[in-house]
Amino acid sequence: MKSFKTFKKIAALAFAVIVAALPLAGCGSKQSTLGEEKTNISYAKGSGPYTELFEEAIIPILEKQGYTFKCVELQLNEADVVINDGDVDLSVEQHTAYMEAFNTSVKGNLVALSRIPTVPASVFSNKHTSLDEIADGMTVAIPQDAGNMARAMIMLQDIGWVTLKEGVNKATASPEDVLEYNYNITIQELNTTLIATTLDDFDYGIITGSIVAYTGLDPSTALFNENLSDEFWLQVVVKEENKNTQWAKDVVAAYQSEEFLSWLKENNVPKYNNLWSIPEYN
Repeated sequence: MKSFKTFKKIAALAFAVIVAALPLAGCGSKQSTLGEEKTNISYAKGSGPYTELFEEAIIPILEKQGYTFKCVELQLNEADVVINDGDVDLSVEQHTAYMEAFNTSVKGNLVALSRIPTVPASVFSNKHTSLDEIADGMTVAIPQDAGNMARAMIMLQDIGWVTLKEGVNKATASPEDVLEYNYNITIQELNTTLIATTLDDFDYGIITGSIVAYTGLDPSTALFNENLSDEFWLQVVVKEENKNTQWAKDVVAAYQSEEFLSWLKENNVPKYNNLWSIPEYN
């Protein structure tokens, strides 16, 4: 087994931060009531493209059914706390691995309801034009948060740079789960946004899809796109007690509707072309 070093520039994400008392920054709201059913839905508005897609395509479908919406601007770790506390209804900015890491860290009760269109994580480099240029002594940057670190480790195995221990949990994989390094590389863990903005400092960097879209990276320059497994598709996430509500079912139905799929085809502009993976629904 070849040696390696793992550096942490920034402390790993602490899910158990005290954010429950944070003021919730609203984005405007309307109130509506149809019978006894809840029709005013609050959602955590993140900085990634998934909330943007929700606002542009899903909300209009649901407004036709009488729903109104209130957005609350929160970072993803903050959003999970307030959804778990029942102060916000849903998030469309995380995959199952991230959600499960939150649940484990604070004994949360969040559940994933449905896959949604996802931008895969990718390997980028400003120094190399091919994965074949990997060599001993190089540095590879990976996301430091638990869920995205796991998807990065799976990608490193897929491209043949590491071999993970047999039976490793794909949702929690980390450098500690490496059985063998096929190259004597240094793995550096840091915020995925910083990877995108400091890519010159590394030989290769694994950057999540939302950051690819947010920072304007050209997805066509990616050297490898992840093979999306169940753990890493983006999801509609709600508190477990809300999973069988009518509004939650209607949100899922909107994502799986022909109207939404037609919208994606009709809006075949660069940000939706050659960037998104669209799930297939039964």
